[in-house]
Formats: sequence, C-alpha cells, structure tokens
Amino acid sequence: MTARRVLSRRRAIQSAVASLGLVACRGTVARAAAFRAPNERPRIAVIGCGARWDKRVMVEGGDYGVGKEFPKYGDIVAVCDVDADRLGRAGEIVKGWQGVAPSTTGDYRKVIDNKAIDVVHISTPDHWHAKIAIEAMLAGKDVYCEKPLTLTIEEGQRLCEVTRKTGRIVQVGTQQRSESRFITAVALVRSGRLGKLLRAQCAVGEGPTSPPLPAVDPPKGLDWDRWLGPAPLAAHRYLVGAKNIPGAWARGHYEFRWWYDYSGGKLTDWGAHHVDIATWAAAKTDTGPVTVDPVMVQHPVPFEGGFPTMDDRYCTATKFLIKATFTDGFELTIRHDTDNGILFEGTEGRIFVNRGKLKGKPVDDLATNPLPPEAIAEIWKGREPVDHVADFFASVAARREPIADVFGHHRGLTTCHLAGIAARLGRKICWDPAAERILGDDQAASFLSREPRDGYAIET
Repeated sequence: MTARRVLSRRRAIQSAVASLGLVACRGTVARAAAFRAPNERPRIAVIGCGARWDKRVMVEGGDYGVGKEFPKYGDIVAVCDVDADRLGRAGEIVKGWQGVAPSTTGDYRKVIDNKAIDVVHISTPDHWHAKIAIEAMLAGKDVYCEKPLTLTIEEGQRLCEVTRKTGRIVQVGTQQRSESRFITAVALVRSGRLGKLLRAQCAVGEGPTSPPLPAVDPPKGLDWDRWLGPAPLAAHRYLVGAKNIPGAWARGHYEFRWWYDYSGGKLTDWGAHHVDIATWAAAKTDTGPVTVDPVMVQHPVPFEGGFPTMDDRYCTATKFLIKATFTDGFELTIRHDTDNGILFEGTEGRIFVNRGKLKGKPVDDLATNPLPPEAIAEIWKGREPVDHVADFFASVAARREPIADVFGHHRGLTTCHLAGIAARLGRKICWDPAAERILGDDQAASFLSREPRDGYAIET
C-alpha cells in the first residue's frame, strides 16, 4: 500500500469519526456514509467467529454480538475460524451485512501475512488472544481484541512491550468503559463525591459446574488440534443438556471459560469487566495490589499443587471471596454471591453500578449538583465518550490511545490473574506492583507464565 493511500484512508476516517460525537454513544452513526468511499475504508479480518462476535454462528436468531458494529467503519474482507461450519456461517453473515462475501480461512497466519489487511478483530478463546494480537501488531496491524486480553500475567507484560514497540492501536473489548452508567460511576469516584475511596467490591457471579463429560470425537470440520493451539493436548469432551447458549457442557466452544487451560473462570470472564472499572475508578491503572488473599474459595474438583486432579469436568472456581489490598490500604474484593456489579464505598458515601442500574445517594445528588462537563472528559482521556467500536476506529485514524488500552487493562487483569493463582494454591500472595513479580513464593511465581505447546510459541 502506498503512503499516499494510507494517508487518504486515515484522513477519511478522521473526518468521519470527528463528526460522530455523542451520536455514536447512543448506538447510531449519523454519518456512516462518510466511511463508504472506495479504497478509504480500513480492511478488517475477523479471527475467531464465536458467539461474542455473532450469536448466530451458534444458534438461530438473536442480536447478541459486537461484530455487526464493524462494517460501519470498515470492510470485513476476511474471516478465520478453525471450525469449518462456523466459518461458513460467518461468511454468510458478513455477506448479509455488506453484500459481498469475505474470503475465508482456517489458518490465522494467512490473515497475519496478508499486507492488505489493516485491522484484526480477535474473538478466539482466551488462550489464543496474546499470540495472535502480538503477531498481528508485529505485522503492522491494529487490533480490537475481546476480553480478557491474556491468559497469564507474562502475556500481558509482553503485549504492553509490543504495543509500545510497534505503536499499533489496541482496543480491549471491555465495553463497560464506554457505557454511560460506568463512566458516570467512575467520574463520581474520581470527583470525590464519595470522599476518600476505601474499597470496591466486584461481584461476578457463581461459576458453573458440569457432570463428568465423555471424551468424544470433535465435530466434523473442527480442527481440534488447532483449536487447542498453545494449550496442552486434551480430549474433546461434550455432553448435551446444559442450560446455556449451546445447550451443552463442553471442553471447547463457548464453555472454554470454565477450564484453567483456556481461561480463568469467572475471575477473568466477568472480573475482566468489573475489576477493570474498579481499578479505573480508583486511579490504579499503573499499579496493583501488594497482597491477594483467598479468604474463601471452592472448586468443583480437587486440586493438587494448583492443578485439578480430574480432567473430565469444569475446574475453575465456583464460589469465592478474594481480597486484594493496595499500598494505600484500598481494598478490592472479588466475590460470587451478591448482585452482579460493583459497590464503591468511600468515607462520605457509596454507590452501586452494573449494566442495569446506578444507585446511591451521590447519584441522587446529581439532580441538584450535577457533575461538571470536564469530569467526564477528564476520565475519558480528554474527549467525549462514544460507542466502544467507534472509539477504536477514531483512535486508529488519529493514532491515539483508545479508552480501553492495553496498559490499564493489563493492570486490572493482573489482579484477576493473581486472584486465580491464589485461589488455585489456597494461600495469600504477595505482589510487587513496580517490578511485577510475586514475592517469596516460587510455586506461585511459576503460574505467571505458561509454556506453550511445541509449534505454538509467539512468533516474533
């Protein structure tokens, strides 16, 4: 691509996104036509086409999924998935959005190697996120990656390093950073409406369990070895009857969240959202806790040395109360058993926020004492909030840091990962947030990274 063409595309996007303002925050794009000039729209590839991308790849109907937002700002020219059935449905969905079918592939490396692709949208299981994101950045592509961004703390450190090195734009799909209730809650805390912030309680819900799952052949068309990728070899397990989107318990699609080989359970699945907001509100996106204490943790299987002793059923924590304490005494707790959301408590008040409500006396007081306009701009990096995907493409055009950047996400997610390590070992962990290392516990420190399977190391 010539430098003139890149500049032309960037200017077109900058002009269009600058016109969106708060309109995008209400879910519409008044000037979407400004993104339609031929050869000026960024070319997007989707890697991983699960329910978070579009629910229709799994079941009929429903409008869940963020993928439909991307054609407002660019052209989806390629989709990639290791499941041939999903890949075919994803191609049909994109054709329905755009009128033109994308290219399809089961090998993400073909996307990475394609110099015509500008942006990758990563919606794979968690254990693939860091490898694909790093390799995409090194290949000169900007990245929108679903949460949680990493499987380990070491992956987060590497992602921060590569983001700085390459100057690429990376938006994490923690969309609560772009939702009005959470933005207002953070602004209330940062503006001192609660007094000094003492603690934040993040309720993320109880983790699911499963019956013993039989080892079965993978579905026809699913490249199981490629799905496992960096994770250890394991049998594909599946049993119908669960009350979830796929209607089944599984070691694989959708239910990967409840296996430590691929994710961190509720601690990272919902923790990536709520702990991120709590960390942001507490102005601790450049630091971390000094201790993480698993006050109470229950797993659905026995553990030995931090590893499950049974491999035929879900293994991530189901019930828990984990307390992270920071240098200044601020406490952040993660628990399973109260209303899903975040409770902020300060010396002069408390507020509760989730995706359906924002309540508390400081919220009521806004009727007579509204936040000044600059309070929102201050936490939203000096600009007015817009839709999460719109912010990503505006940031790509302006070459600026998006609202859900790698660095703050890494710090919040580090607390979640430390909570997971403490939960697996059943003991308190001491953490040095400046050096980003575990103190005085070699066994716990061994969980900071994971050795990838042969052939799946991150290519740098």
